[in-house]
Amino acid sequence: MQSNDATPVLELKGVSKSFGAVVALRNADLALRAHSIHAVVGENGAGKSTLVKIMAGLYQRDTGTFQFDGKAVDFRTTAEAKSAGIAVIYQEPTLFPDLSVTENVFMGRQPTGRFGRIDKAAMRAEVLQLMERLGVRIDPDRPAEGLSIADQQIIEIAKAISLDARALIMDEPTAALSGVEVDRLFAVARSLRDEGRALMFISHRFDEVFALCDTVTVMRDGTYISTDAIVDTSVAEIVRRMVGRDVKELFPKQVAEVGRPLLEVTNLTQPGVFHDISFTVRSGEIVALAGLVGAGRSEVARAIFGVDPYASGTVSVDSKLLAGRSPSIAMKAGVALVPEDRRKQGLVVDATVASNITDAIRDTLTRFGLVTVRRENTEAQIWARKLEVKTAALDSVVGTLSGGNQQKVVLAKWLAANPKVLIIDEPTRGIDVGTKSEVHRMMSELAGLGLAILMISSELPEVLGMADRVLVMREGHLTATIDRVDATAENVMFAATHASEEVA
Repeated sequence: MQSNDATPVLELKGVSKSFGAVVALRNADLALRAHSIHAVVGENGAGKSTLVKIMAGLYQRDTGTFQFDGKAVDFRTTAEAKSAGIAVIYQEPTLFPDLSVTENVFMGRQPTGRFGRIDKAAMRAEVLQLMERLGVRIDPDRPAEGLSIADQQIIEIAKAISLDARALIMDEPTAALSGVEVDRLFAVARSLRDEGRALMFISHRFDEVFALCDTVTVMRDGTYISTDAIVDTSVAEIVRRMVGRDVKELFPKQVAEVGRPLLEVTNLTQPGVFHDISFTVRSGEIVALAGLVGAGRSEVARAIFGVDPYASGTVSVDSKLLAGRSPSIAMKAGVALVPEDRRKQGLVVDATVASNITDAIRDTLTRFGLVTVRRENTEAQIWARKLEVKTAALDSVVGTLSGGNQQKVVLAKWLAANPKVLIIDEPTRGIDVGTKSEVHRMMSELAGLGLAILMISSELPEVLGMADRVLVMREGHLTATIDRVDATAENVMFAATHASEEVA
């Protein structure tokens, strides 16, 4: 529900922040009100993170005003911001893994009883009350190590409530969560809103913004663009303000000539994971594997590439049966896999951009068992330019790049190997809307060059916008095959949530 409170809980007006000659934030305006969830959206580099860090006390503004509860403030440390009543819930919380849930909630402020001893019973009782209040069940005595990201975020929220935080800032909190976990987090967020707290929600996912938030602020290139009530705007309008172009340009799908079969999967089965999976991807085609989280899509892709096992079935590439089941055999046959988790599975984050781009073709660059920096850089430069990787230098550490540019580096690595089949799992997860368009353009161009592309995506607009055919999975089974002209959000979701006969 939209708040009518006259005085915002937190308000910034005309706030700017520069780092030397680089202006990160220009004349930013933001007002968070009680009883309201306020979305802030924008591409990477729009200034969202700088804005959060100013509110959290990590950075100090250069110009403008900052008020909290109607009073001018200027936080010099994160401790000051927390003490005032501002809490930030990050995408990946940083709990102490060896301590219990209760100890993490009360870290640094444990209540004491008689003789100055820590009152563990009081701490535990309060954590139980907090969890009940939030409507979740987490054992207060269990260690934080091994908790899901979703549970860790709930613990951070519980900590914020125990500190009586008036403003909660949620920075990309759903990026690593399943659908059920997102629903639980949203229920918690709504309960906090209804208690009278002010929430700020940063996300690249427009469906979540429209489902959860009351108000949305758009930022572009470090500059405040607009603020609107959710009911008074649309996805198309938000995209236009964010990137300066229409929503239809997010999916620059080109017409490609469809040729011979390049990937043929027949009766692929791994008991308990996926069953009797058969499909074909042809030259020039983009085929999407759609379905809910846990449907088995990524497992099928990993099995095709030889990472995960399968009990029966066959995989053929360009009419040749794969002789074995390993990534090296798949790569030699012309298969490339861009994994869902690019940081953990697709990149060596501590290595350079050049080293990552040439990783899959290193054997071709060696002389007497050695690779020279010059040869590596020459090859890497070709692909960095083709994919427009934005980096200060090829010897920059890849972990310092934005998510979109990291994804481009993973693509560059595999394209350098000249594959026939490209399997790409969640191609635009965690990427801003402008970079999404670039990745989609690349995929369309690659299909136009004759590659067969198998795309796994949880984003329905991406599936409908890019796929020539949609294969829908549910609980390890292929439930529908839908041509592009027949694919709608309704029939894809129906096939993903209902057992049904395959539609040819």
